[in-house]
Amino acid sequence: MTPAIDLRDLSKSYGPVRALEGVTLSVERGEMFALVGPDGAGKTTLLRVLCGLLPPSGGSAAVLGHDIVRGTSSIRRRIGYLSQRFSLYGDLTVDENIEFFAEIHGVKAFRPRRDELLAFTRLDPFRSRLAEKLSGGMKQKLALACTLVHTPDVLFLDEPTTGVDPVSRRDFWTILSDLLKTGLTIVMCTPYLDEAERCGRVALLDDGGLLAVDTPAGLKRLMRGAVAEVVVRPIEGAADWLGGRPGVREVQAFGDRLHVVLDDASALAPLAAGLRADAFGVDAARIVPPSLENVFISLLENGGRS
Repeated sequence: MTPAIDLRDLSKSYGPVRALEGVTLSVERGEMFALVGPDGAGKTTLLRVLCGLLPPSGGSAAVLGHDIVRGTSSIRRRIGYLSQRFSLYGDLTVDENIEFFAEIHGVKAFRPRRDELLAFTRLDPFRSRLAEKLSGGMKQKLALACTLVHTPDVLFLDEPTTGVDPVSRRDFWTILSDLLKTGLTIVMCTPYLDEAERCGRVALLDDGGLLAVDTPAGLKRLMRGAVAEVVVRPIEGAADWLGGRPGVREVQAFGDRLHVVLDDASALAPLAAGLRADAFGVDAARIVPPSLENVFISLLENGGRS
């Protein structure tokens, strides 16, 4: 079976600005795939190219076996796209918004599908409420229902939980997990690496290029050395102190603590002792498993490309 998405050396430029450069990857059918990267990495551009909203500048790409240039109309009938600024109609009710998008997609007998989606997203009690009166999390669930009304085979999501409260984020992910069980392919951009951990595979992007693609566990294996978590005061001075020590590869700041990448875990005890000897307050120092954030920061700082 052909993959749901297949990219070969895909590039996209805006005049002299290179937004995507030589991206090659594939997404299997029924997979949940995450695109992760900082602002300007090319995530949104990549989704828009795959949806046929932007023409590529080079390379090739296929969605559900259709070339994105020659088969745009065939692709659009079979995909759903939830953008960062999905436009609900505030003066329409929940019911009316779904009906409107059903008509756009040519779904004639839409009422059973609408009822199914309202129950699925737990919006049924609010179906007569105006969209402008919904909370941020409920608006995102309604936007998702509108995107799914024509039963797409591939769902593209551009940072769907940004600005949504933690409870609504959890509910949204429960819905996505249930959608995955139906065989839907989901490709999402997310700034949250804890969300990327839930996906089958993750692509790390920076400056339009691909840093690495693998499962979350596979990406963590790219981390060289051991990661130590050090809670120390004052943190700024400690970061400078640690950065110049033998055996220290990197120092990454995480809120009120430092993650120190070491050549070997055995270096942690003497480093902690040295901090204390130089009047730093060390509250905790331990070896921790590497996170996706550790890997991503390390790749960015070392300019790694895979």
